[in-house]
Amino acid sequence: MDLEIGWILLGLPLAFAAGWLASRLDLRQLRIENRQAPKAYFRGLNYLLNEQQDKAIDAFIEAVQRDPDTSELHFALGNLFRRRGEYDRAVRVHEHLLSRADLSETDRHRAQHALALDFLKAGLLDRAEDALRKLEGTAHAEPARLALLAIYERSREWSHASAVAQSLQAEGPARFDNRLAHYLCEEAQAHQQGGDEGAAIDCLRRAIDTAPQVARPRLQLAALQRDAGRAHEAWSTLRALAENCPQALALAAPLVRAVGLAVGEEADARRLLEQANKDSPSIDLVEALVQLDLQIGRPPAQAQQRYLDHLERQPSLIAAARWLAGQQGSPQAVAAPVCRAVEHASRPLSRYRCAACGFEAREHFWQCPGCQAWDSYPPRRLEEI
Repeated sequence: MDLEIGWILLGLPLAFAAGWLASRLDLRQLRIENRQAPKAYFRGLNYLLNEQQDKAIDAFIEAVQRDPDTSELHFALGNLFRRRGEYDRAVRVHEHLLSRADLSETDRHRAQHALALDFLKAGLLDRAEDALRKLEGTAHAEPARLALLAIYERSREWSHASAVAQSLQAEGPARFDNRLAHYLCEEAQAHQQGGDEGAAIDCLRRAIDTAPQVARPRLQLAALQRDAGRAHEAWSTLRALAENCPQALALAAPLVRAVGLAVGEEADARRLLEQANKDSPSIDLVEALVQLDLQIGRPPAQAQQRYLDHLERQPSLIAAARWLAGQQGSPQAVAAPVCRAVEHASRPLSRYRCAACGFEAREHFWQCPGCQAWDSYPPRRLEEI
């Protein structure tokens, strides 16, 4: 009995010493790992600052392997994968974060938003829409709605886009009246293509009420009325356009000329075009006036004089090319090669340019095909900007 107690008394200090030694070894190993993990993390940051994304990803992967519970490293790694276009790897990182039970609610919402951006960048619009809808009521709700708005615009789901824009407008200081008017114009265009003229007109009138300062609804409505044989209604719409959106009259100049002639209001049409051209000279307004003069029987020389008057106010290769083209039948006809050279030089200047991204196009767009911005095309040719 005494012998057993002796062994116990001897074993207790040995067990204590072994435990203490093991704890010291564990602490030493932990300190080593903790020193190594920050080194990998800061090495990754250094590579990132030097725009060495491949090496940064390798360093962050090493840091994540050493400290798999650090959510910030996962976010950094997922964002790097998305920036590099490796969307499948970014999705896996963010889905792994969402699967963790110990993730805080704030980080869970953040991971959900990052996952939605992964799907959006990858072009998986349906999955992006589902992921963004789960962010309703969170701190990421507003950017999620803006992303949803972009999705609905890209997929041309105008009724859904209108609902999202209205919710954004109701809950924030930003105004979406112009966009809502454009959405209604897009719906009107779809109704018109489907043969439902009444629904198209209803959409356009709602668009005018929503944003009276936007030119597109009245311009589109006047064209629809003209095509339907209701020239007098179209003329009233164009008069309202000139009163509310005079800066956009250059876009409507051919329509003003045609409808004015159709309703016998040539003098009024000329007055509208001349006043608009006086306020803001435009080759489109000059061209409409020249064509109007020719159609009511004025001598070609008098009509062509408008190009020279325009050139006196501002230099214009487009006006010069059109004046030269009108001189071909006269005794002072300019040589054809000169006309072709001036016409060729003026052609790029007749384009429209997006003020947001610089995308150039031969026709005017209400939404830029390049950057998707609305109302970013001035109603003036590149030469006149």
